[in-house]
Amino acid sequence: MFERFGDLPLHVLVIHLAVVVLPVSALTAIAFAAVPKWRTFLRWPALVLGVGALVCAFVAKKSGDAFVAALPQLQQLVQVHRARGNLLLWFALAFAVLVVAAFLLLPTTARSAVAVTSRPLELLVTAAVVVMAVVMIYQTVRTGDAGARAVWGGTLPKK
Repeated sequence: MFERFGDLPLHVLVIHLAVVVLPVSALTAIAFAAVPKWRTFLRWPALVLGVGALVCAFVAKKSGDAFVAALPQLQQLVQVHRARGNLLLWFALAFAVLVVAAFLLLPTTARSAVAVTSRPLELLVTAAVVVMAVVMIYQTVRTGDAGARAVWGGTLPKK
């Protein structure tokens, strides 16, 4: 299921989506959590992108596993990339949970029914979302870098 999309390896396609969606979802969540005036506008996009980031990370991991299973000679070459991708999936899960919590708990200008009235809890949720978003961006870059180095060896071919 996760091996191919048509005649192409699914992983090669999905990673490009993940490299865009994960940082965009993180930046959206940071803006949602840190800028109270924007919460009404960014509430739903932050939720959809946060859950979408988890889906992208999951499909990237599963398609990467299928890719290596189809070409076992890649096992050693992508060892660091694979380990970083596994960690990224856990970060994406934690991030999605925090975004859902922020969606439910952070007050908007329209004052949602479930929103917290405790300022310390609001600050804690905001800080957790911001920190996890930064960690996820960092890990996305590290994972992509390890994958690119595995494929390109750190250099572009000469013309």
